[in-house]
Amino acid sequence: MSFSGGSRALIVSVSSFYPDVELSARPGTVRDTRKLHRALCSRGFSTRILNDPDAEEIHEAFKSESEQAVDGCFVGVISSHGEEGLVFGADGRPVQLSKIYSYFGGPKMAAKNKLFLIQACRGHLLDDGVELETDSGCEDSELSECASVPPNTVVMYATAPGYGAFMNRMGSIFLQTFCKLLEDGGAELEVTRLLTRISHYIAHHFSAQGGELQGKKEMPCIISRLTTDFYPFIDCGKNGSFRLLATELLDRPYTIRKNSIS
Repeated sequence: MSFSGGSRALIVSVSSFYPDVELSARPGTVRDTRKLHRALCSRGFSTRILNDPDAEEIHEAFKSESEQAVDGCFVGVISSHGEEGLVFGADGRPVQLSKIYSYFGGPKMAAKNKLFLIQACRGHLLDDGVELETDSGCEDSELSECASVPPNTVVMYATAPGYGAFMNRMGSIFLQTFCKLLEDGGAELEVTRLLTRISHYIAHHFSAQGGELQGKKEMPCIISRLTTDFYPFIDCGKNGSFRLLATELLDRPYTIRKNSIS
């Protein structure tokens, strides 16, 4: 059983892209980042934020984190535009998620518990919220990505393979729900139970609003290679040793507004 303590987090947040890159701005990202920072700091995490990095900077940041020992656990968050198996840096160049995960199989981090949250599209399909019969097979690219996830790691994606993820100027439903449930008692849960509650909340309480997206749904997806119970957020902030930045803003309750594809 693993508890956090002396834990670290890295938040990679891409809200704006270079002028010559044909990817739209993501105005809700700033709100997500502020709320994530507050939620993680309040649980005792030493939290680093990387705003609008290019692809090389994203690789360098995660590689650096993977080469530093940690007493507790590691949480990595990436929020950007994406496709299946990749996200984009501010320069529009792709970052293969399998490469990011593979860094954490090295000697410093392989035995440590790790959680990754990925807020990005994984394709262009839109979820109508109906149940479909599918086989359990995976595409080759999905198998490669799954195989790259090191032991003692859980990854949660905002959406299923091939589908879009939603965001509006108030933030993303995925990361806002993660923060909401942490604040509402979810921090005491084993991580797979917490992530399952996030999936349940989004599946049953979220529908996109506006135009062709009206009524569309989102269903997060989890990959776990954990070998023990993992409590990344339990009671870490109760010793009062953390300090919030004076620039932190109070967040309003999340309300559904017109959505766009993340």
